[in-house]
Amino acid sequence: MSPHPPPDAVPDPAVLSPDRCVLIAGPTASGKSALALRIAQAQGRAVVNADALQVFRGWPLLTAQPAADDHARAEHLLYGHLPFDADYSVGAWLREVAPLLHRRPAPVIVGGTGLYLTALTEGLADIPQTDPALRTEATRHRETAGLAALVADLDPETRGRIDTRNPMRVQRAWEVLRQTGRGLASWQDDTGLPLLPPDSAHLIQIVAPPDLLGPRIAARFDAMLRAGALEEARAMRPAWNPVHLSSRAIGARELIAVLDGTLRESEAAARACIATRQYAKRQRTWFRRRMQHWPALHAATLCEDSGQHTRKRP
Repeated sequence: MSPHPPPDAVPDPAVLSPDRCVLIAGPTASGKSALALRIAQAQGRAVVNADALQVFRGWPLLTAQPAADDHARAEHLLYGHLPFDADYSVGAWLREVAPLLHRRPAPVIVGGTGLYLTALTEGLADIPQTDPALRTEATRHRETAGLAALVADLDPETRGRIDTRNPMRVQRAWEVLRQTGRGLASWQDDTGLPLLPPDSAHLIQIVAPPDLLGPRIAARFDAMLRAGALEEARAMRPAWNPVHLSSRAIGARELIAVLDGTLRESEAAARACIATRQYAKRQRTWFRRRMQHWPALHAATLCEDSGQHTRKRP
């Protein structure tokens, strides 16, 4: 049996080996979490998070973490298990995922953070974690001098390899070079063996074009507001610090501005939707470049499938 489901077909859980992990990658609002839940519930698997922001407490609505009903239908792991002010990295995620790979049935690992999934299936260089003081300096430098200033400071090899439009990737590369004196590309060339070789897992990449995602993104953010996202921001306001990794939740900065009286709610929603579409574009670029071998499942096909479940949380 091939470990990969056929392209453009919604996978039948009956043909997925319970001894193999199921990895689902896709841009935000593409329906990947609903598919993961469907497979997990059908086969008694756990759902494991592979999203860099869903690991934090504090913004469960804005980061679209599983709702209580989802937890009741299948076990969910590595969601909201870290304090909002914690530091985290892809290396830390791999260490937490490693023991879960031996579960039987094997888990469904789902998320939109491509770096997590490629590190899992291709290996990860052992790069030291950034010193918190340096991260604060890097964030302030990016906010005052602009992203282009950080890009200009990078070594040429790293600059030619990373997505220079992705603020998080650029800042991480800048931090690595500043802290170690060695470019990120050089560290990546020393990548070790993967925890989960791709030929030992079921791989699914959900492909969703902008014209399909745009309306979904707008509808989802509206649903988040109706579900209490502004109240979520109000609860986080006393501890708000833009330096925290969890503060990168799309819409968090805008809703804090609403509470501060510097932005109207409608403007916050518009800006958050624009930022989400930009993020989805970066995700698609990553998947296209790094996951070409992953079988594709078009989001429109996923929506049309009669077995698709609707999640209660936006």
